Amino acid sequence: MEKSDDHHKTSHGGAAAEKWEEVSTAIRTAETMLRLAPVGLCLAALVIMLKDSQNNEFGSVSYSNLSAFWYLVHANGICAGYSLLSAAIAAMPGSSSTMPRVWTFFCLDQILTYVVLAAGAVSTEVLYLAYKGDNAITWSDACSSFGSFCHRATASVIITFVVVCLYVLLSLISSYKLFTRFDPPAIVDSNKNVEVAVFGN
Repeated sequence: MEKSDDHHKTSHGGAAAEKWEEVSTAIRTAETMLRLAPVGLCLAALVIMLKDSQNNEFGSVSYSNLSAFWYLVHANGICAGYSLLSAAIAAMPGSSSTMPRVWTFFCLDQILTYVVLAAGAVSTEVLYLAYKGDNAITWSDACSSFGSFCHRATASVIITFVVVCLYVLLSLISSYKLFTRFDPPAIVDSNKNVEVAVFGN
């Protein structure tokens, strides 16, 4: 009877392990695809902005004339490279199971989210001034004269904000993986001789 119970428990444990492996594989696949998605979007935003220039009777303008757009190009380039590298690592079985790698993904996902968000935000401010101008300092709008330039810049900024949304999701996933799988680091209180979680201070 005991052998039968042991065999039942072993079978149940094996089935549970197999089910968890399937779930883990599905999560890894979903995360890999989510990390790959920004690659194409970042490259699209980068190429559109790189080709954004216009010459007409009013003069000439290029993305390189505006530091905000220059920053947007570099931010998207960095984002595309990181997304491709992180997708390759995430696709490897067991690649993100160790604490150092989970922490690395968590930190870099947060950093990239804010880098791309900042690029989109400053570029949006420049576009707003280009479309609306600033009457307080008698700065007229530029998009009435350089409409094609503004349209391409707007498309690049919109794509960049789509990338921001994807990185918000990635940040949530990496945060969940970190804080559900690992306990916060602890320190020993010498006065009470007990361990205290750092996050609890």
